[in-house]
Amino acid sequence: MLKIAGAKVFKNGEFVEDDIFIEGDRIVATGDEMGEVIDAKGLLAIPGLVDVHSHGAVGHDFCDGTHESIDAITRYEASRGVTAWCGTTMTFPEEKLAGIMECAAEHVDAPDAAALVGINMEGPFISPEKVGAQNPAYVQQCNAAMFCRLQNASGGKIKLVDIAPEEPGALEFVDEMHDDVRISVAHTCANYDQAAEAFRRGAKHVTHLYNAMPGLHHRKPGVIPAALEAGATPEIIADGVHIHPAMVRLAFSMFGAERMILISDSMEATGMPDGEYSLGGQAVTKNGSHATLHDGTLAGSATDLMGCMKVAATEMGLPLEVAVRAATENPARAIGLFDERGSLDAGKVADVVLLNADLNVAGVILRGKRIR
Repeated sequence: MLKIAGAKVFKNGEFVEDDIFIEGDRIVATGDEMGEVIDAKGLLAIPGLVDVHSHGAVGHDFCDGTHESIDAITRYEASRGVTAWCGTTMTFPEEKLAGIMECAAEHVDAPDAAALVGINMEGPFISPEKVGAQNPAYVQQCNAAMFCRLQNASGGKIKLVDIAPEEPGALEFVDEMHDDVRISVAHTCANYDQAAEAFRRGAKHVTHLYNAMPGLHHRKPGVIPAALEAGATPEIIADGVHIHPAMVRLAFSMFGAERMILISDSMEATGMPDGEYSLGGQAVTKNGSHATLHDGTLAGSATDLMGCMKVAATEMGLPLEVAVRAATENPARAIGLFDERGSLDAGKVADVVLLNADLNVAGVILRGKRIR
């Protein structure tokens, strides 16, 4: 039995003084006072973060397709309080994607590493006009048969798949696959009507809101109002680089605290010194918090999800309770894992992060074991 005593615990959207009891790898309602006690007075206790969109960290990329890379990334993520992680692919040919999926299917989580809870398939079913840092050479139209082959190779781990709804075959893909995977509108030139039709047919998610899509315009509303009206869940990168703080606040005001999802979109330069790295086979330069292709295009983020949550709460004006929910409960709900993760309710996996007053990580309990 493990007891975390004296912390301000994040429960039901607010911080309350409470104790947390852990038996094995689960949170329980009450416990034996004779067990091990962690004195957490003066600290905040929040659920382990859930990152549903991350490519890599510490010099490794999920698309390396190796257990060594997944282990390195997920160990880093756990050390930063991200206890559940979706590896995110890039735009590659089916053969390479199949190898990545097979590696994920075989992977066994290390005891000190975040759980690989799913895969976010960001490419290749995107617009050739909005590739961002993706490789345009491998962009292709939506292909349900190909997706099913990759889903089988992954052992059912693909939780999100991205589409550009204006592209030929995309709406038919939504018709066929929306009951089997969460479909996200992404890397798109779609107008309002095209996006609204995709949501009407069963798309439910938006990849990195504002980025790689038409902006808000009063005569050309685009994807964002269509997503708002459809009840979709938008991801957003709050690293202080991708989006102005006012636009982050606007998104949370429009969509509501119960729908917004913080993501990192982190790439292999995260947790590394400035220098040259790679994303999707393309050269990337990291300079502080900025990661760019050589033409200046933003190439994912160099900030992990804990860093993004802290920026959202300390530099962007979001209430801490709202930022925590967007990094824990909301992503867990979106990918169907809220029964197991995303809150500190009894019965959930015992992933607990302790934060000090500066919102720096002071401790991580991973599946019931303290790892820092």
